[in-house]
Amino acid sequence: MAHATTTMTNPSRISRRFADLRRAGEMGLVAYLTAGDPSLDATEKFVLALAGAGADVIELGVPFSDPVADGPVIQRASERALRAGTTLTGVLSLVKSLRKKTDVPLVLFSYYNPVLQMGLEKFADAAKEAGADGVLITDVTPEEGVEYRAAMSSRGLDTIFLAAPTSTDERLAMIAKASSGFLYLISRTGVTGAKDQLAEELPALARRVRRVTDLPIAVGFGISQPGHVALLGGLADAAVVGSALVEEIERAETVEAAAEALAARVKLLKGAAVAGMSRRDPNA
Repeated sequence: MAHATTTMTNPSRISRRFADLRRAGEMGLVAYLTAGDPSLDATEKFVLALAGAGADVIELGVPFSDPVADGPVIQRASERALRAGTTLTGVLSLVKSLRKKTDVPLVLFSYYNPVLQMGLEKFADAAKEAGADGVLITDVTPEEGVEYRAAMSSRGLDTIFLAAPTSTDERLAMIAKASSGFLYLISRTGVTGAKDQLAEELPALARRVRRVTDLPIAVGFGISQPGHVALLGGLADAAVVGSALVEEIERAETVEAAAEALAARVKLLKGAAVAGMSRRDPNA
């Protein structure tokens, strides 16, 4: 099957980061946080701590009242952020503030409802103006996302789509064609959340995706331990860690303690990512 690729005239900050990682022979680490948990000011401190500790891409979750794809940890984070008054407009303001302080690639991770409430074109303009690099809408499929993709790509924003273990080869190719920046591969069925073991079918799934795209592959859902990340070195270009980081925030007694815990966790995970590249599967 021919590879589905997405090219942009000017490579995005995300594409440049993955190109740098490839040249260095290094696996990336994508870190997820729910923006506004426990406040937007705290999230800014957390993002800077993650970037300083080695996170390659940071996903900022826009809190939503009905996060059906998320497990209990991220659901609770969304509830805390909403109680704190976090809105999509506030998250975009956070991105604008962060862009003055860090060059780390930033992805807006949202359900479609808040984007529709703002208006697709208005959102795309605001995301670009704020300095976001990509958007991942969890509940938009490639078939339904033509208008959304056009709005994002015309502003130079990457559109990242989710590929699942249940996806057929034909559907994987469609998802890859709709994606830019990287393709987010869900490691297992179900909702987000830390797990003890990776799914047994993940290696075969990753090879199926490799056959249909040259895009970097980032594997998420259930990735929480250095051992998980090291194993992914043979399969993926990046590991996505979310619930394990959100738990650090939930457990910490102060914002400062949370920032320190996040940085320590990311250093461990990034170290495992570097070590894991020696496992790369030549057939992947």
